[in-house]
Amino acid sequence: MGVRHATADAHAGGTVLESIGRTLTTATNGIKALADHLTSDQDFAGALVDAVELMGDGDGRVVVSGVGKSGHIGRKIAATLASTGTSAYFVHPTEASHGDLGMITAQDALVLLSWSGETAELANMLTYAKRFKVPIVSICSNRESTLARNSEIALVLPKVPEACPHGLAPTTSAMLQLAVGDALAIALLERRGFSAEDFKTFHPGGKLGAQLRLVQELAHGTGQMPLLSVGRPMSEAVIEMSAKGFGVVGITDESGKLIGVITDGDLRRHMAGDLLAQPVQEVMSRNPRVIKGDVLASAAMEFMQDHKVTVLFLVDEAGAPVGILHIHDLLRAGVA
Repeated sequence: MGVRHATADAHAGGTVLESIGRTLTTATNGIKALADHLTSDQDFAGALVDAVELMGDGDGRVVVSGVGKSGHIGRKIAATLASTGTSAYFVHPTEASHGDLGMITAQDALVLLSWSGETAELANMLTYAKRFKVPIVSICSNRESTLARNSEIALVLPKVPEACPHGLAPTTSAMLQLAVGDALAIALLERRGFSAEDFKTFHPGGKLGAQLRLVQELAHGTGQMPLLSVGRPMSEAVIEMSAKGFGVVGITDESGKLIGVITDGDLRRHMAGDLLAQPVQEVMSRNPRVIKGDVLASAAMEFMQDHKVTVLFLVDEAGAPVGILHIHDLLRAGVA
């Protein structure tokens, strides 16, 4: 491959890049047209608000359907809705015509995608929805289409050119459908106050799940914390630091509040003949950086990187240490 790239015709390479550039420009213009459509078409803006209210206030689920590229986009929209707190799933129109219509109830809301609004495979779903009074939200580009005219809420997108030079392969149109689906999902997320903790419930696996874990889930408990109280000699601090293996020891006052830490760097800076006899408060760094246990692991990683520290003490509301977190704990959990 390397030799082929090195000897490729320069004109051919330029042509490929020109094609890619045209596609990206067409996509950018498509998204801009959609954003302009939101502010210039009051019917479209109002329909989006109505769709969010319908999908958010219903007692049932959101059922998404479409054929071809619209079907692929529909699957992604359903997945995004489900992962952000809106109960949703995808039903293929063909399967719906062979029994899966039974999965749709009058309490549900149908979201049907078809760029033309005339997709024949959706006919049976339209008939079923009308019979059992299932509300329909359509996403298409033709206000006079069969789908739009038979929808309670029609999200009519602006007609934009496809990136395909023949105007046939769904490219920009599919991207606009996806953008509207994402916009609906995020509006619903914000409407119901869906939190990062809620998000974690639906994403327990992989790197995302690790980032959504709380610091207190990864930290070491009180029995493993290297701690000494003020007034103790530095000889004990060195022993405690070595025994616990975190490269740090926390110093607490009479009330149990963490008031300082001693690190390897502090030892080097105070290296002298009488170091081990000095009281810990003479060597410690005051006002140490700490963290609360209910902070996300991803935020803890960012905090450590920003402040160039590898260990953080967890403290309670009174400032007393309740745990200790090493950057290796985050790395082992897959946060980075």
